[in-house]
Amino acid sequence: MHDPHAPHDPYVRVRGAREHNLKGVDVDIPRDVLTVFTGVSGSGKSSLAFGTIYAEAQRRYFESVAPYARRLIHQVGAPKVGEISGLPPAVSLQQRRAAPTSRSSVGTVTNLSNSLRMLFSRAGTYPPGAERLDSDAFSPNTAAGACPECHGLGRIHGTSEELLVPDPSLSIREGAIAAWPGAWQGKNLRDVLDALGYDVDRPWRELPAGEREWILFTNEQPVVTVHPVRDADRIQRPYQGTYTSARRYVMKTFSDSRSPALRARAERFLTSAPCPSCGGSRLRPEALAVTFGGRTIAELAALPLAELAAGLDATSQTARVLADDLASRIAPIVELGLGYLSLDRSTPTLSAGELQRLRLATQLRSGLFGVVYVLDEPSAGLHPADTEALLVVLERLKAAGNSVFVVEHHLDVVRGADWLVDVGPHAGEHGGRVLHSGPVAGLAAVEESATARYLFDDSPAPAREVREPSGWLKTGPITRHNLRGVAAEFPLGVFTAVTGVSGSGKSTLIGEITQDTAGVGRLVSVDQKPIGRTPRSNLATYTGLFDVVRKVFAATEGARERGFGVGRFSFNVAGGRCETCQGEGFVSVELLFLPSTYAPCPDCGGARYNPQTLQLTYRGRNIAQVLDLTVESAAEFFADTPAVARSLGTLLDVGLGYLRLGQPATELSGGEAQRIKLASELQRGRRGHTLYLLDEPTTGLHPADVDVLMRRLHGLVDAGHTVIVVEHDMSVVAGADWVIDLGPGGGDAGGRIVAAGPPTEVARSGQSRTAPYLVRTLSGAG
Repeated sequence: MHDPHAPHDPYVRVRGAREHNLKGVDVDIPRDVLTVFTGVSGSGKSSLAFGTIYAEAQRRYFESVAPYARRLIHQVGAPKVGEISGLPPAVSLQQRRAAPTSRSSVGTVTNLSNSLRMLFSRAGTYPPGAERLDSDAFSPNTAAGACPECHGLGRIHGTSEELLVPDPSLSIREGAIAAWPGAWQGKNLRDVLDALGYDVDRPWRELPAGEREWILFTNEQPVVTVHPVRDADRIQRPYQGTYTSARRYVMKTFSDSRSPALRARAERFLTSAPCPSCGGSRLRPEALAVTFGGRTIAELAALPLAELAAGLDATSQTARVLADDLASRIAPIVELGLGYLSLDRSTPTLSAGELQRLRLATQLRSGLFGVVYVLDEPSAGLHPADTEALLVVLERLKAAGNSVFVVEHHLDVVRGADWLVDVGPHAGEHGGRVLHSGPVAGLAAVEESATARYLFDDSPAPAREVREPSGWLKTGPITRHNLRGVAAEFPLGVFTAVTGVSGSGKSTLIGEITQDTAGVGRLVSVDQKPIGRTPRSNLATYTGLFDVVRKVFAATEGARERGFGVGRFSFNVAGGRCETCQGEGFVSVELLFLPSTYAPCPDCGGARYNPQTLQLTYRGRNIAQVLDLTVESAAEFFADTPAVARSLGTLLDVGLGYLRLGQPATELSGGEAQRIKLASELQRGRRGHTLYLLDEPTTGLHPADVDVLMRRLHGLVDAGHTVIVVEHDMSVVAGADWVIDLGPGGGDAGGRIVAAGPPTEVARSGQSRTAPYLVRTLSGAG
């Protein structure tokens, strides 16, 4: 028998994994193969792959690093596991969204910008007599390269009197300056103006032009003593007030505020135009004077990557070496179906799947071997045609001498695995067991497995009668991104799927449908943006469920006796929360020579509430224990409380029964956030026709969970509403009433409607890249 502690153990051996819902899992996974982890959403597969195996690999690496260097590394923390042996170093590629910064781009994420800048610095064509520039001079993110006018952003923001004062018939006291903040801050600015001698009661249009100009646009910030009007019930003392013009306030809020709501409000009062100095290229004139192949660096950065690689013709030896290196770095990105992206494409405009594939392509060039790559659904956002290319790339990572562990739901990726670890059988506390660990074919014998039912099912898609539209919604002609004068018609009262390869223009097309489009009625757009950016925002607070639960606790006899109101059961305000951790549940521990780390609060143990609040129970559970319940368990616990049961029922309907009520927003995937938004919308009383717009709602869902979600969406259509989804899952497309297929390719090769009609009709299209995969699903061959 093989010694598990041998230096060259061919297996990663996990013993006693108890992370999240894992029930003391023991599993052996071979190294140097492509292993796929499957299971329904919430079954524990990510807890095993990321929470246990990757976390332990990172912890070991962290312990081997010098204390000074550890300060620079983000720590995951020790996983709950007995022992893991045979574990190589690990690289994690998760579907995290990068922090949205306007300076981050495809070029900076992949480091391709560095190669292009080096090419221009060393091999560019300079004007006669011009000095050779360092590569930094070609970057808009450095002082040496950034256009001094727009500071390397490419756009200039401004404002106008018409934007700041939409209704000039109002006086300042009546709110003429709409851009000013509300509440006390707005009142303070009005009182400061009054103290400065301006007439705040005269209609805005009657004020002298010079006064209006100063009030809105001055950069001066005079300080004056304000004598507030005394209210009858309180004394307000004079104070020193500082004046800030409307433009200055709006610009400062837009550039400095961390609140998305405040930034969005400020943006309403701003105009945005390409910088007149650099024309939007973000660079200094000296850098734009250098060319390669007759084009500036800004022009090359704006080309689709596939076109850029094809056009790198070099003459000199230096240029040829640098151009070949750049082309070889672009090749894996094109191979992963991302050839339509350009180097200057802003990172916040990319989907989570696109970002992960960019990082994956960068890893192909890293030359690492002997490591384990842990990937989180690399097929997310991928058309079936692009999924085939993904499998080739994963095989190349394996061929380079690495182990590839993939958490995945896409059945084609699962079929391509060498080894399969299926976790289940269900979600949350009903999962957490390894049902199968072995070759893919062996899963067929596991009756408990939900994955097996779909993986080995070759029956054709069930025949269903296509619904008749109740009307048509017309959009366009649209010219935006890669759409050129595209006009589309969406049927109302039916289920429509918008398909096409990555970058074909699907999201741009449905983005043109707004509340103002004729025939829409009420519009509900459900995207994958986070439901909150801090752990204080969670599933219960976002859906409004927590308000009802707090009322239930406040209505108990014990709460009434103690005088506890609804606010007592909130961890966001003083009173009921633990003051040691301010209701966070954890505290920051400052360590000498090490980065701050987080530990459960020593006073509340992570419960977030003080002992007096936790003494109060409802049916034997305190408020912290209720927040720790899964949606499924809470549905049983609150079965006879209608307001809670209805909210929980809609969460179950969209396949989120495994999430905890108090699950922080920061722990949720984009797909989970989208389904929470859908659930909170479904629990509202619907009035009249509603159009539901969803962008890839099946992202992160096991086929069993896709079925649950589709039943809910088709139920909306049966109730008289319209559902439009952007989708790559062919089982969803096959079950639609109408399909609009864009393409045929991505970027400049796409942007037009190649087929539209019922699924059976689109499947017969000769131009459509989607058609062959739709045929397979409809016939049961795939």
